[in-house]
Amino acid sequence: MLSKRIIPCLDVRDGQLTKGIKFKGNVDIGDPVEAAREYYEQGADEIVFYDITASSDKRDIMIDVVRRVAETIFIPFSVGGGIRNLEDMRRVILAGAEKVSVNSAAVDDPKIISQGAKTFGSQCIVLGMDVKKVEVSGKTPSGYEIVIHGGRIFTGIDALWWAKEAEKLGAGEICLNSIDADGMQTGYELNLTKLVSENVRIPVIASGGAGKPEHLAQVLTEGKADAALIASMVHYRTYTITEIKHYLNEKQIKTRMLW
Repeated sequence: MLSKRIIPCLDVRDGQLTKGIKFKGNVDIGDPVEAAREYYEQGADEIVFYDITASSDKRDIMIDVVRRVAETIFIPFSVGGGIRNLEDMRRVILAGAEKVSVNSAAVDDPKIISQGAKTFGSQCIVLGMDVKKVEVSGKTPSGYEIVIHGGRIFTGIDALWWAKEAEKLGAGEICLNSIDADGMQTGYELNLTKLVSENVRIPVIASGGAGKPEHLAQVLTEGKADAALIASMVHYRTYTITEIKHYLNEKQIKTRMLW
């Protein structure tokens, strides 16, 4: 059995680590470089860094922050937000990231997925999906819709269709974020996670809603996720990654342990 991955998510705005609820009311809570170092030392398997306003503000990603984080940790590091083309991908990878995450740009121009996979390899290309639960309709038969630009624009695209399409285009992984659960700390959206996980062959990272270790256990088993993204529960020091992994191992969910 492959080990399940625990991945802290660092949302960054204007160079500061920030956290909101359902993509709203963000408050700054610290230095992303120091947070990355702390989580690395606790045993994080990867780190995800999102420049959360780069796409909506139509500006470049903060390469200096990417470079400083990459110099601090020695585990895989994914970067998203403001990546619009192959040159943006190249700059981020040269700054030290192992993976790039495309979200809004991939919806606007799906070729960025296939071009990125061909140039850098599928293992480097993560599709970020921000998803909202909606009424089941002919347009959204799964009952889940893709929302872009930081939760501001509803696309009319069915989430399950988009996940399968991105896999065909060459995405190596999907980071599946439930806007409804984001920041609520009441548990992941298990139905959404299971739906996507069962219908693609590439790894799925569950995102949005983690508040306690039990939530991770649920999404990694019932939700069939390959990895779990966490934010509030470690940013506010409710739990350490070490504590979370010990809990999961006690539940017979295999993770990489430092000790």
